[in-house]
Amino acid sequence: MTVLNNRVSCVAAACAFFTTSAFAEDPTLTNPAISAVLDGYYQNTERPMAERGEGFGLGHTEIAMSANIDDMFYGKLTAVIEMHDGETELGLEEAFIQTLAMPWGFSIRAGRFLSDVGYLNNQHVHTDAFSDRPAAYRAFLGSHYFDDGVRVNYVAPTDLYWTMGLEGFKGDSMRAAGGEHDEHDEHDEHEGHSDHAEREYKNIGVYTAYTKIGGDIGNGSWQAGLSYMRNENGRMVEGEHEDHAALAAGHEGHDHSHSATFTGENTYIADFVYKWAPNGNYKYQHLTVSGEYFRVTDFAPLEDGHDHDHDSADSVDDMQGWYLSSVYQFSPNWSAGVRYGETDVQELHGDHFDAQKLKETEVSLAWHHSHFSTVRLQYTNQKGTNYFGIEDDNVLTLQYVMTLGAHGAHQF
Repeated sequence: MTVLNNRVSCVAAACAFFTTSAFAEDPTLTNPAISAVLDGYYQNTERPMAERGEGFGLGHTEIAMSANIDDMFYGKLTAVIEMHDGETELGLEEAFIQTLAMPWGFSIRAGRFLSDVGYLNNQHVHTDAFSDRPAAYRAFLGSHYFDDGVRVNYVAPTDLYWTMGLEGFKGDSMRAAGGEHDEHDEHDEHEGHSDHAEREYKNIGVYTAYTKIGGDIGNGSWQAGLSYMRNENGRMVEGEHEDHAALAAGHEGHDHSHSATFTGENTYIADFVYKWAPNGNYKYQHLTVSGEYFRVTDFAPLEDGHDHDHDSADSVDDMQGWYLSSVYQFSPNWSAGVRYGETDVQELHGDHFDAQKLKETEVSLAWHHSHFSTVRLQYTNQKGTNYFGIEDDNVLTLQYVMTLGAHGAHQF
């Protein structure tokens, strides 16, 4: 990649597509960028906590529109269409505005948008090199975490790319299992209580803080990040763990609400990615190596909405998950990837926790006729240890992802 100047790296140039200065080059409000992504598949069996079911189906199909509103603001709308139990579900994944002209490297985003924690979460799922997100994402972030809230982001004027930000979200999809409220409870929300749960809920349920730094090494570029998520409603109340088990089962409890299956008050994420290409030319060949580590703490249930001594439950310190992925595009039209991940979680039974472990080994082969079309064949070997009755299994997925219309650049 051509060096733009002495102070801008390849990573900074790639990430600049999503900085405020780059938004100014997007279509205007009278000529917005409109696109659709078609995602279809066949899968021989189900996977735990995954959005794709057995047989033929439609995956994450989206319709997006984006444009500069004026010289001060940019806006984007992304609707998602999914199939569940033979019914069509329409959801709203993004509906946000972002500032364009704030000084000193600051920007503000408000509305509904993807959180910037971790590496994969701020990217749309159709950009992934595998058919589903890693198990750690499916367990702790509901595959990909988007929510209603606000973000303040800062890009530092340093030689290396360095950004940091703070986010505040409503957090309903990150509530502990069993903590969702019904419509008839909404009149009590101003008091912070739900009748059937008898516990307090915070109107701003999730806070995040993150920082990411990156640069160049030879013909490659790298980026590393640290993220912290504070979930004010992330602990169950006594008696709610039956709902938790049903949601996590994946089969009878299959849920398309993108809610996290396992939650706690504190989530820590470390991520990295390295991209390499011969002579820096990513068009024909390139290698991407990435990985993330999750640690979730303070998930023992509250008693009557308060934190009491609970020796047996508190004896378990944390839940963890991680993955390591490598994808190599060995020609302009073909790429192959391998990914391995483990997720260690805890299911509450009475006054004690039972350990649950899931291991996934995945291999994918994808054909890309162009940047807009992908056909992927993926093999997944899953091994569950007490993982809610899930047996070891081999999963085959045949998937297509096709993009129509003008679609914006993707994250680094």
